[in-house]
Amino acid sequence: MLKTILYIILLTVLLSASKLIKIDLSKQKLYAIENGEVVFSGDISSGKSGHRTPRGTFKIIDKERFHISNKYPEPNGGAKMPYMHRLTNSGLAIHQGYLPGYPASHGCIRVSKTTAKKLWRWSREGIKVKIYGDASNFIPKKPKRVAKKRVKKHKKHIAKKRAKKHFARNRYKRYSSRVRQKRYVRKAQTRVVRVRRAPAYEVVEELDIW
Repeated sequence: MLKTILYIILLTVLLSASKLIKIDLSKQKLYAIENGEVVFSGDISSGKSGHRTPRGTFKIIDKERFHISNKYPEPNGGAKMPYMHRLTNSGLAIHQGYLPGYPASHGCIRVSKTTAKKLWRWSREGIKVKIYGDASNFIPKKPKRVAKKRVKKHKKHIAKKRAKKHFARNRYKRYSSRVRQKRYVRKAQTRVVRVRRAPAYEVVEELDIW
C-alpha cells in the first residue's frame, strides 16, 4: 500500500515538474511549456499602474472553475473570475477576463476564454508559474489598416441600404399621394347631365283631305 502511494506521489511530481507556465509582462504573453516545448500561448492583461503584478516564481495552489472575488465586490455580488488558478493567498491568480490590449487588471493575470479553457484542462495543482519582465516596457499593438477598410466598407454598405430604403419610402409616398389626388379629382369633378331636347315642331291636328 505504501509503495503504491509513493508511486502515485512520484508520478504527480514528475508530471508537474515537466510542465511550466511562463508569463512575460513586457510582451503581455502567457506560455504553457511541456518538456521544454511551448504547447500553446495567449495574450494577457496584467496589473495596471498602482496595482502591478508581482514578479517571481509561484505555484498553482488551488483551482476553481466558478470563482467569485471577495476582495473586489460588485453591485450583483463579487467580481466573476472563471477558470481561476490561485498563485498566492493574498489575491494573485490567473483567470478569464477582459483583454483591452494593455495592462488593466488589479494585479491578477487575465487571459481570454479560449486560453483559460486550455489552461484549465492542461494545468494541475503544484505546477510552477514564472512571472518576469516589466509591464511598463509593453508597447500596445497598433490596429491593422485592413480592419479599418473593412469597417469603412461595412459603413458604406449600411449607408447604401439606408439610402435605398429612404428612396423606396419617398417613392411610395409620391405614388400614394398621386393616387389620392386622382381620386379626389374624380370625386370633385362635376357630373354632366344630358337633357333630352323636345322636337322643334308639334303635330297639332291631322286632316284627311283625300
